[in-house]
Amino acid sequence: MPKIKLPRKDTWIDMTPMSDVMILLLTFFMLTSTFLKPEPVKVNTPGSVSEIKIPEKNIFSVLISPDGKVFLDVDNPDDRIAILERVAAEYQINLTEKEKKDFSIATSFGTPIQQFKEFMAIPGEKQKVELANYGVPTDSTDNQFQAWVKAAREVKGKDMVIAIKADQGTPYKKIKAVMGSLQDLRENRYNLITSLREVSAPKPD
Repeated sequence: MPKIKLPRKDTWIDMTPMSDVMILLLTFFMLTSTFLKPEPVKVNTPGSVSEIKIPEKNIFSVLISPDGKVFLDVDNPDDRIAILERVAAEYQINLTEKEKKDFSIATSFGTPIQQFKEFMAIPGEKQKVELANYGVPTDSTDNQFQAWVKAAREVKGKDMVIAIKADQGTPYKKIKAVMGSLQDLRENRYNLITSLREVSAPKPD
């Protein structure tokens, strides 16, 4: 008896719904993700059990490198320009519109204001490498760090949050100098950024 040949059919799956879901998920993650800004130096923060989160807006960030150099950052581009103009006026530095614009879209900053124009003349990609060699002066003879803090407070108002991030190997006297400068300005409320340290549960008796 001859075998009956069944007609072969190709299996076809409509992938359109799955593609739509993937695109929606990708769009969701892109819109809700917070991208970390590159920092001029790598900092390993000390551990802490505190779970207080730093707000994402109206922040004045202070980064202290392992060798004690101080770098700053402000979250809003328009605020960055206004703060820069105040500090430059105090030190009688004339700014061009290009310097202001480039400064507003940069990441962290931290050059002595006297070297600002020289630094801004460096090509963009090279600036990121060279920035680590500078640092905002915090010494008593020319405490430019205080000038930046005062200007930031004037621009961002009373709701501005100061956040300090230091390396666990940064000498304490360097951190104390920054805190002392803030206290001189009566800026007694600030946040210390740390890494969350796991707390072991107590052993049962």
